[in-house]
Amino acid sequence: MDRPPLAELQAFAWVAEHRSFRGAAVAHGVSPSSLSQLVRNLEERLGLRLLNRTTRSVGLTDAGRRLLERV
Repeated sequence: MDRPPLAELQAFAWVAEHRSFRGAAVAHGVSPSSLSQLVRNLEERLGLRLLNRTTRSVGLTDAGRRLLERV
């Protein structure tokens, strides 16, 4: 399996840390939609759901928790 691009891993780590696409975007000076696209690309590349998203919150899945520990 190819290694994911660093930008995708960084976006995932920021969103996981802030538990919010919007919060991560504001903190790091990027748009929420660009973070969302990067995380979606990472999930597709890995074939895993990393984040549980609702309209009000973002949480890590088990796979997301394991990945976050490694990055």
